[in-house]
Amino acid sequence: MLQLNPRFVCGIVSHAREFHAQEDVMLPEEPDNQNDDWIDEALAEHADNPVYLELKNTIDELEPELQANLVALMWMGRGDYTEDEWELALQEARDNWTPRTADYLLATPMGADYLAEGLAMLGHSCEDEG
Repeated sequence: MLQLNPRFVCGIVSHAREFHAQEDVMLPEEPDNQNDDWIDEALAEHADNPVYLELKNTIDELEPELQANLVALMWMGRGDYTEDEWELALQEARDNWTPRTADYLLATPMGADYLAEGLAMLGHSCEDEG
């Protein structure tokens, strides 16, 4: 199952919501193609944003396996996988891991909500963890 502490994930959710709520953060819709240009465009103006930098550093410091857990959670919360497909989502996230995981998560519109929903699908609530 999930290899991350739910409280840690809830911290990521909270800070990502704080970042996305900032007035100057405008995220385009995530395209269907595999080109990462949309990530660069979404985050280009935020390289010196302290909330973004803290989140990016926190996620970047995680081992790739733990980063894959975050991506799998987001995909579940987005509706790409059901809770019964956790292992499949996790394997897909492992197979598609890149060193840009933090940027991918932070550039995804509603990424924080997807993470929270994925966590809920596994039986955890950020309200309980707060």
